[in-house]
Amino acid sequence: MVRVGVVGASGYTGGELVRLLIGHREAALTVLASRGSAGKAAAEVYPNLRGYDLPPISGIAADSLARDCDVVFIAAPAGVAALLAKEILTARPSVRIVDLGADFRLKSPASYQEWYGVPHEAPDLVAEASYGLPELYRDEIRKSRIVANPGCYPTAALLALAPLVSRGIVDLRSLIIDAKSGVSGAGRTPSPGYHFPECEENLRAYGVPRHRHTPEIEQELRRLAMQGLGPRGEAGCGTGTAAGAPGRADTDEDGITVTFTPHLVPMSRGILVTAYGLLKTPAPAVAVRSGASNKTGLPGYVPRDAAPCPETTGEGPRPDALTALYEEFYAHERFVRVLRGSLPETKAVRGSNFCDIAVRIDVRTGRVVVFSALDNLVKGAAGQAIQNMNVLFGLEESTGLEAPPVWP
Repeated sequence: MVRVGVVGASGYTGGELVRLLIGHREAALTVLASRGSAGKAAAEVYPNLRGYDLPPISGIAADSLARDCDVVFIAAPAGVAALLAKEILTARPSVRIVDLGADFRLKSPASYQEWYGVPHEAPDLVAEASYGLPELYRDEIRKSRIVANPGCYPTAALLALAPLVSRGIVDLRSLIIDAKSGVSGAGRTPSPGYHFPECEENLRAYGVPRHRHTPEIEQELRRLAMQGLGPRGEAGCGTGTAAGAPGRADTDEDGITVTFTPHLVPMSRGILVTAYGLLKTPAPAVAVRSGASNKTGLPGYVPRDAAPCPETTGEGPRPDALTALYEEFYAHERFVRVLRGSLPETKAVRGSNFCDIAVRIDVRTGRVVVFSALDNLVKGAAGQAIQNMNVLFGLEESTGLEAPPVWP
């Protein structure tokens, strides 16, 4: 049984962690900690948790977290996790840390200070932290003490764009990410902009043009472009090393820029991303054939100059070929659902760890359009954190996360 601590237990993400961990057969909640709710019962903070046997909420103490936990989830504002992780790991180096905040996502402490406005409290730990997107970096996560749980927007954007970017199918300077999120993404602390009368029947952009998730998205897209990834078990997807993949040395540090515009919509939870990119001409891969292989290392994909086959066109990939690329890329991923005949919608993933994806080509403009939907509190936060915990401890990855979405 994995002993689990949750720091920030009174926030929306912390509460979602507790809700999901109650149903996890291999986890035992031993510590619930919060600065603002110490001394309260969990049910006082979250009425949906009435009737469950849970530890009382305590203050945040590194020594008790190190002593009583095998893994600590930290759902706290920027700057908190780095210092707390350092204290916990100093007291007991074998504890695993899953940070649901931003402290370990950016690999450059200088970039962290630029975007978050505070110096990094543990720059010596940044290098050993893995980026916690299991669909792309599973083996790397498995070996880590510290996992940086991705942001909700980056999770949706990266899962949407990974197959295209890693295969060099889109112009890396043409990427536009338009995202809509429910109000819970802003957290539980009240503020006028998130007050019901101001959110209801209102939709607005925010964080433009320097939302803090922008450098995180660019950092990981750059990594995908440099390494190349394929379906899990093929060309290194899920390993974090991309062994055998057609990495592209022509991608430099300035080779990827994204225009990222988030919007607040009047619903409690959910994210819908629509990502756009210009298709490269010529497209490097245009078709799928059963059993086919080529020198690029991408099984099943046929280069543009190959002999014609039913799935190819003279101008680039057909829409069904791109959908097939996504289906192959995520073929073994339990929580990514690639849609053919429909488009993602937030209600279809509500309360679940699923991310739904669909891809379309606008032939008239030469753009590819990718849609992704997820629950910002589950796959965008708490569910993905538990998925990372399962990877860290060698558990079945879907343990505690198999509940279907809530509908309607």
